[in-house]
Amino acid sequence: MSKKSAFDTVHQQGSMGSKIVVALERISEAFRVLLWNEGKAEGLSPLQVQFLIFLLHHPDGEKRKVGHLAAEFNMTKATVSDAVKTLLSKGLVVKMPDPADQRSFSLALTAEGGALASRASHFSSEIQTPIEQLSEDDQANLLLHLLGIIKHLNRAGVITVQRMCYNCAHYRIQGSGHFCQLMNTPLQASELRVDCPEHEVVIG
Repeated sequence: MSKKSAFDTVHQQGSMGSKIVVALERISEAFRVLLWNEGKAEGLSPLQVQFLIFLLHHPDGEKRKVGHLAAEFNMTKATVSDAVKTLLSKGLVVKMPDPADQRSFSLALTAEGGALASRASHFSSEIQTPIEQLSEDDQANLLLHLLGIIKHLNRAGVITVQRMCYNCAHYRIQGSGHFCQLMNTPLQASELRVDCPEHEVVIG
């Protein structure tokens, strides 16, 4: 017997998992709408807005290259290049040549691009508001479950680059808790990171 679709409304009534999947899909739709609203006044696509926000909060030059953006957002280099061309033409980003490789370049925000990215980076506030109204324990449990889903999707090859604790070389399970070897300290669930600047990929 084939597995029922989570979007089958009859099946949904008896499947908590299906209801959660559909709820997550509704939230993902909200992200798209909010990003679209943020960019339409500037003639930018949701993806272009996401690029600006990413560049604002990730100063590492390697992460600002087209190849990394393609991996980060699970896009082809051609798709990323087309989006970047628009940002360049609007004067929101500039190319920064790589001194070690003249064929390579990273992207930097212009003053205008930085200001726009700073404003746009608050696009998710309407989603964050009800989450922050949950108790600290409920937020921690929600984070743990979401990290588990992301870990599964990463291992299944659905999404690629993930700089979270669960797939970091420094992360260890210690007893029934979490431990960071880099900081040499136990971590509470609330301290687990989704996007860590010190993240190191597990080798092997």
